[in-house]
Amino acid sequence: MFLLESKRVIIVVIGAVLNAIALNFFLIEADVYASGFTGLAQLLSTIFSDYLGIDFISTGIWLFLINIPVALLGWFKVGRYFTVYSFLSVAITTLALEIIPVVSFSNDIMLNAVFGGVIGGIGVGMSLKWGASTGGSDIIAMVLSRLKDRPIGNYLMFINGIIILLAGYLNKPENALYTLLALYVSTRVIDTVHTRHEKVTAMIVTKKTDELQQAIHDTMIRGITILPARGAYSKEDKSMLVLVITRYELYDLERIINEVDPNAFTNVVQTTGIFGFFRRND
Repeated sequence: MFLLESKRVIIVVIGAVLNAIALNFFLIEADVYASGFTGLAQLLSTIFSDYLGIDFISTGIWLFLINIPVALLGWFKVGRYFTVYSFLSVAITTLALEIIPVVSFSNDIMLNAVFGGVIGGIGVGMSLKWGASTGGSDIIAMVLSRLKDRPIGNYLMFINGIIILLAGYLNKPENALYTLLALYVSTRVIDTVHTRHEKVTAMIVTKKTDELQQAIHDTMIRGITILPARGAYSKEDKSMLVLVITRYELYDLERIINEVDPNAFTNVVQTTGIFGFFRRND
């Protein structure tokens, strides 16, 4: 278990450093904005520096500050493990943004948008695949999705839309278009590394029904349907736990199953659609 968590931390650190490289080497100097709260931190840095003359608060510091209240929200509404690793990603990104110098490899804004989107997308995708995120908008979107039972992508699209509009207003209108290009590229890369907004159905056959159900509910807010099951060869009576989760939570679910019942059989299938409330209460 220690080795697994250590690997998870290493992956999150690498993903955060890649995100910082995308910003400091490609996006910041080109006035192209990243997605989510990272882009929001860039906007705040631009507003305070160019319009208010306050330039001692960098993009990295803004990213850290605006994620503090969101981390508290995620702790109570999303899940402790997900929030801890997401905030670790934010902290490492902030540190890397402060250490790595802001340089420009090209004056071509399109090249900066594309390469920044690719590298940033790889970093975010790696974090998502191992049960973390870059914080901020991801956590807010997950909370809103559970309250309103709507896809996470709708809320992220709304947040990113605001960033694109502000990018065009604060800079030249073409900066909004290049920001849109960077967001599109990063989204495609994230989908390649890790499908971000998909829901999946997990069917878990176990003998430790009550222990596993309690462990899942202690970590994630999800409804569980328990069905009777029986082994065809062993003739043993078991239970099948059926629950729908996002791919954000798949890593945590695997960890819980390995801790509570390593002998459980789990089948995870893609969910194309759900009806009713995607919440804890049945």
